[in-house]
Amino acid sequence: MLRLLMFAVGASALLVMSAPVMALTVYKYVDKNGVVTYSDQAAPGAEVFQFRDRMVERIESQVKLSSKKHEAGETLIVDNQLHAPVQIELSLSGLSNVSGAPDQPLTWVLPPRSKIRLLTLAPRDVSKPMRYKSRLKTALGDPRLLPKNYAYPLPWRGGPFRLTQGANGKYSHFTRKGRYAMDIAMPVGTPIVAARAGVVVKTENQQSGRGNNPSGNFVRVLHEDGTMSVYLHLMRGSVKVLEGERVKVGQLLARSGNTGNSTGPHLHFVVQRNVGLAVESIPFDFSQPVNSLPNFAVGGD
Repeated sequence: MLRLLMFAVGASALLVMSAPVMALTVYKYVDKNGVVTYSDQAAPGAEVFQFRDRMVERIESQVKLSSKKHEAGETLIVDNQLHAPVQIELSLSGLSNVSGAPDQPLTWVLPPRSKIRLLTLAPRDVSKPMRYKSRLKTALGDPRLLPKNYAYPLPWRGGPFRLTQGANGKYSHFTRKGRYAMDIAMPVGTPIVAARAGVVVKTENQQSGRGNNPSGNFVRVLHEDGTMSVYLHLMRGSVKVLEGERVKVGQLLARSGNTGNSTGPHLHFVVQRNVGLAVESIPFDFSQPVNSLPNFAVGGD
């Protein structure tokens, strides 16, 4: 039977790093009893563990570009079906017999659940067809909003649990999306609760094991200041909230798990914002130390 051991590196576990560092090479070793160990020390038979520190949130099916043809030409329409604002950038190339195309890409911020007629194109010669290629870039959130100071209550019930990797951690927290994330080791099934009020904008609930999404199952919550908190590696089938639902501080979101590209049962918690057609991790503070006190504020034991 396969058992997964908690990840440790040399003499020091993955602790908070105070400065950006280079990525760490991690090795995966399976012994004769099927026990899996992750380490920074190479051992006979060990393989390099490929950690993909990225979230797979496909919004193409919910932010759609379409065209409506009419006598004057055709109008390009963008439809945002998400429960969050989305920044878009539309660029056109390969233009042939087209008038009305902008010289530079068009950018816009669409409110939640809205659509916009972005531009109208017309043929220079009505007897010939128009030809062009369109490319739509999208990013969740409104980059015009500025984060407000907020101390996040611990997003779980129970504990105390141990912080196993913090900001700028050399194992995986060195990319723009996860630079300031926190990893907290905890048993599978630990209640995960909202650390800040907001609107649920994206969830994943059906992934088991490693699956095809490095984040595993997750919940993304949009806050009033445009920031978003994300809770990753959740237990399959445990997500209790729906996209579009408003949640309060302390409300049950899901249960912790070990799904996605995870080396052991833990919660990956990160706060992000749109910085301009890119969603990036930003610094945040918990309202109390992670390693010492149970979370009495939201019902901890």
